[in-house]
Amino acid sequence: MDILDLFQKGGPAMWPLAVLSILALSVILERLWFWLRILNQEKEIVNRVLDAAQENWDIAADIAKQATDQPIGRFLYAPLRLLKVDLETFRLALEATAEDELAGMRRGEKLLEAVIALSPLLGLLGTVLGLIQSLRSIRIGDLGTESTAGVTTGIGESLISTAAGLIVAIISLVFYRLFQGFLVNQVKVFRKAGNELELLYRQSPPEFSKGTAIVHEASRENVSPPRKKAKNLFSPPPEEPNVTDSLDPEQ
Repeated sequence: MDILDLFQKGGPAMWPLAVLSILALSVILERLWFWLRILNQEKEIVNRVLDAAQENWDIAADIAKQATDQPIGRFLYAPLRLLKVDLETFRLALEATAEDELAGMRRGEKLLEAVIALSPLLGLLGTVLGLIQSLRSIRIGDLGTESTAGVTTGIGESLISTAAGLIVAIISLVFYRLFQGFLVNQVKVFRKAGNELELLYRQSPPEFSKGTAIVHEASRENVSPPRKKAKNLFSPPPEEPNVTDSLDPEQ
């Protein structure tokens, strides 16, 4: 018995099951390609960025920028692209980017959940409809005779939709759990990489942050004294001592 024959004998419920199976298969293939591409490159990206950050933050930012096609690259580049950043801003940039990237990794999750929930129900609906149709043709006088053989055959065929629904749901559930495991692992990778990058920032902040602070301090020192001098220029000159008083013979 080929697949087309089974599909036809499964009844009308096989059509929505076919649509759900196609949607689930497309999501599974897309997510498999997505995760395989990430898992093969993210460890190398993290090591290169962290090694460069120990020597030069500008080089680390360039490496992370080149890897922005990967979630881990965008995650590490988020705080490094800021021109002026303190520790709190550095941490907020990491957390915000991590939330966005992890949300993107859940793409297709709701669709798989819907397929897992609907497939068994549609299969059961097809079986119930097949049973109703088969039982309608049973007559009380035909019980125990050969004429009921077609009824039992119809009941057996009506179970095809239930089996198809269970197969679609089981396969979708397996890959759904697999993708959930990848997501949990990514949370650990992001947390570890973010903590190590923040630790490097605490030990040796980027040079441009220090330079910016020095420039601001120098500008304050250079600007404030001239204002005081300018104010003195408009004040009345001090009174000169009277020369005649100093020459008074009585003194």
